[in-house]
Amino acid sequence: MKIKALFLLIILFLSAPVFAQNSYTLLKPDRVFDGKQIHTNWVVLVNGDHIEAVGESASVKIPSSAKIIDLKGTTLLPGLIEGHSHLFLHPYNETGWNEQVLTESRAERIARAVEHAKSTLMAGFTTVRDLGTEGAGYDDAGLKEAINKVVIPGPRILAATRAIVATGSYGPKSNVTEVIFPKGAEEADGVEGITHVVRSQIGHGADVIKLYADYRWGPDDTPAPTFTIDELKAAVATAHSSGRKVAAHSGTTEGMRRAIEAGVNTIEHGDGGTPELFKLMKEKGIALCPTLAATEAINGYHGWQKGIEPDPDGVKHKHQIFTEAFKAGVIICMGGDVGVFPHGDNAREMLLMVDYGMKPIDVLRSATSVNADVFGLERLGNIKAGYLADITVVSGDPSLDIKAVKQVKLVMKNGIVYLQK
Repeated sequence: MKIKALFLLIILFLSAPVFAQNSYTLLKPDRVFDGKQIHTNWVVLVNGDHIEAVGESASVKIPSSAKIIDLKGTTLLPGLIEGHSHLFLHPYNETGWNEQVLTESRAERIARAVEHAKSTLMAGFTTVRDLGTEGAGYDDAGLKEAINKVVIPGPRILAATRAIVATGSYGPKSNVTEVIFPKGAEEADGVEGITHVVRSQIGHGADVIKLYADYRWGPDDTPAPTFTIDELKAAVATAHSSGRKVAAHSGTTEGMRRAIEAGVNTIEHGDGGTPELFKLMKEKGIALCPTLAATEAINGYHGWQKGIEPDPDGVKHKHQIFTEAFKAGVIICMGGDVGVFPHGDNAREMLLMVDYGMKPIDVLRSATSVNADVFGLERLGNIKAGYLADITVVSGDPSLDIKAVKQVKLVMKNGIVYLQK
């Protein structure tokens, strides 16, 4: 019996999980932005994948085994969070949207997405909300898993998979009605139909549901609402019952009104915004992701030379909408619609937010703690003990000069250093 008991103990010992010893890293920047405000003379102690302690060095117990990284002249930030990305798209001045969906193989699009993910991470963005694969099926869910398993470097992904559109509203399209093209999103109709599609996308790995409340399907391709209020409400109720947030693409006043009434969590673009709608958004806690950089990029592709020529009407309107929303107290997310412009240049949106009137410190909050809160990202977006060690370090002080966010010196995700200059 004693031999048998000893044998069982040995088996249990051998089958027990092996826990890695604590691995400490001490980061010593000039400043720490904790997601809310700037602190000087703070240090950040990382243990494995999480932040162990933060504060003035005298208040932090530093293990003798800690690896020390001296970061003179820098500001340490929470890992930046991109609020509106399309990792499976690349800039439209390289290849148009239709051509990407119709002529680029899935293998090519995945290969591009892998590079886009790496570029995003190296730019200091450790999390992205990827709002639709635009014809690449559920491949963002697979890309997310590959990154989570550290097969490839990249940001953690909140995947929307295929996104949801009303039948007949989305592209690609052809005047030859007999031709059946692949679609850039999944079509749905009616309360029962949209409920089914929301559940299906969740089953295929969607972390967030993306709806198109309107699109360019009116007369002469003008923007017009797509789903009815009842359809939108059904989609939102289904997503929310599963614990998922809902993002609504909207560029018209009526589409935006319906999405707000339905209770979505974020409005993307918001070009149809009015003082009344922004008041409703504030009351309901619905955030705006304005995508300033995409508007400017598209106008640039059409020949506009910023700083040399007057702003086009679309850029002026976007500036007006952004200003009205911010002054109304609407929560502003940082998200540029990356993919329309190059991945890795995500910070372009942050610079424009300052150009359009936000204070740099508010932009930093939008890209960290605000996005984390709006997207339901626990233990992210802040530099606090117990939070995940997603950290971006930049030269200079971005609370004084937002352009400093482009001078990335160190990127850490889950305690792993991916970039150190």
